[in-house]
Amino acid sequence: MPIEAKDIEDLIRAAFPAAKIAITDLAGDGNHYAAEVIDESFRGQNRVQQQRAVYAALKGRMDGPAGALHALALTTKAPD
Repeated sequence: MPIEAKDIEDLIRAAFPAAKIAITDLAGDGNHYAAEVIDESFRGQNRVQQQRAVYAALKGRMDGPAGALHALALTTKAPD
């Protein structure tokens, strides 16, 4: 079942309320997205730690073949 870009943003926003978030539907199918998340809480964390935090915010939407979100190209960083 596809997921809307707004739903992805809402899940991420719940965990990172002050973040700058950009979601792009890469294939137009509601299953393949790119997300850029820029948040101060990422400062001092490596990229793996940052991305794990975002994936945790998705609350299982990417888990297994029944997940609503098939693919997410994720870019994370602290603000410049």
